[in-house]
Amino acid sequence: MGFIALLILGISFVENEETSDRFEIGKNLDIFTEVYKEVNSRYVDGTQPGDLMKTGIDAMLESLDPYTVYYPESDIESYKLMTTGQYGGIGARIRKINDFVVIGEPYEGFPAYKAGLKAGDIILKVDGKDVKGKSTSDLSKILKGNPGTSLTVTIKRPGKKDIFDISFKRDKVQIKSVPYSGMLTDEIGYIKMSSFTRNVTKDVKEAFLNLKKNKGFKSLVFDLRGNPGGLLFEAINTVGLFTKRGIKVVETRGKIKEWTKVYETLNTPIDKNIPIVVLIDGGSASASEIVSGSLQDFDRAVVLGRNSYGKGLVQTTRKLKYNTSMKVTTAKYYIPSGRCIQAIDYSRKDKNGKVSKTPDSLLTEFKTKNGRIVLDGAGIKPDIQVEREGYAPITKALAANHMIFQFATNYVLEHDTIVSAKDFRITEEDYNRFLNFVDTTEYEYNTGSGKLLSKFEKKAEKDGVLNEINDELQKIKEKLQAQKKIKLQEYKAELKKLIEMEISTRYYYQKGRIQNRLSGDVDIDKAISILVDQKQYQSILSGSN
Repeated sequence: MGFIALLILGISFVENEETSDRFEIGKNLDIFTEVYKEVNSRYVDGTQPGDLMKTGIDAMLESLDPYTVYYPESDIESYKLMTTGQYGGIGARIRKINDFVVIGEPYEGFPAYKAGLKAGDIILKVDGKDVKGKSTSDLSKILKGNPGTSLTVTIKRPGKKDIFDISFKRDKVQIKSVPYSGMLTDEIGYIKMSSFTRNVTKDVKEAFLNLKKNKGFKSLVFDLRGNPGGLLFEAINTVGLFTKRGIKVVETRGKIKEWTKVYETLNTPIDKNIPIVVLIDGGSASASEIVSGSLQDFDRAVVLGRNSYGKGLVQTTRKLKYNTSMKVTTAKYYIPSGRCIQAIDYSRKDKNGKVSKTPDSLLTEFKTKNGRIVLDGAGIKPDIQVEREGYAPITKALAANHMIFQFATNYVLEHDTIVSAKDFRITEEDYNRFLNFVDTTEYEYNTGSGKLLSKFEKKAEKDGVLNEINDELQKIKEKLQAQKKIKLQEYKAELKKLIEMEISTRYYYQKGRIQNRLSGDVDIDKAISILVDQKQYQSILSGSN
């Protein structure tokens, strides 16, 4: 009787809790509706009801985590891109330079490319409407649209005096999740994977089978650097390409018990034994961490690079009324060793609403199949850490001010062709031309000293003593300018590489950028050295190194 009484009490408690939740939800919806109506009907300056509602929804979801997001009907193409890698549009990256948006890179094979648009083209008008001052976000919404719809862009092209119109139709644009694969050496293959959109596992499989056509192919570098993730089942299927069928890859645990699911590999693998090095970095997140973490837990691959992002939250996409959508965090995922790699607990915020990463002292140890220790709550830590310094301030300034991009545009005007992207290098003469271009073009580059000097100059002017110290200030400015030139020589190697990558992209598009980047890549060089030395490779996986 006691057990039955407790059971009834428990059921009653759950029912009361659910009833209370329903009452609170209903009550607050009524309050929100009243506020919304009052503001829209009475606010002195008038409102845009759709914008007002989106602001309210965004603020509500922002209080939860960065991944629970609402997509209004106007952003439906962004929603399609997120879930499928596909959208309706012109197929081009764009960037803002001064007052206008510029074509950054037309995607090979898509409308912008077929219509003859080129990197560096300045968009003056779309369908006769002036777009001066528009942001990239604003113009992106204008350029996207249903496949088959027409548009006309008015272009100012560097090197040409006259502006001109190009008319063409939008089409389905499918971003390649596997933009490049090839051989690094006679024996080592390479696959670059940029996202986990629908059917990407099929693309990885196809790339791998093409690599196997090379007689010497013996090992693989699988590049997940900068890959932000995507669809969960594609991550599971990708792991299944290199592991046996029927093993658990991920368990998701949500608020409701029925949402807890175990996901196993379903398909026949293509190669269970080939040595693999997986590359990751701080931009590798979500599905990338499932793949790299699972292969690490199974001791199936050596993971190399830098700590991953640490996103162990699962989002479910939901279609809503009036052609709107959202994605909502519904669970956390746990990879084979039992660890969850989520680095930030969004349910624990300080009084200012800020969150922080889990401290090292609270991380829990788990073990791989071979008994190697791995940690939860901190992303995926590589088996082999490769340190890479960030770009120098001068390099960041030149990139942010589009100096490298614009120099590449000028370079293309003078060179009809270049050698292969893999072999392309700029000469000393080319770099000196770049220095002259930088020297004759104004751009923002404020070091800490420069910023302090600027503040001091304003204060001196306010205090009425600027004229008295102006000569000394000019001498200091000249010395800072001289330091800028010294920095351009000090960081010559990284600047040359970025210039080479940008120029390669102009002739060979995305594949060219990746091919050119591989030369001199410290991660790639380290991965090759590990795969060449199979004793070292095996000792890492066994934990005996």
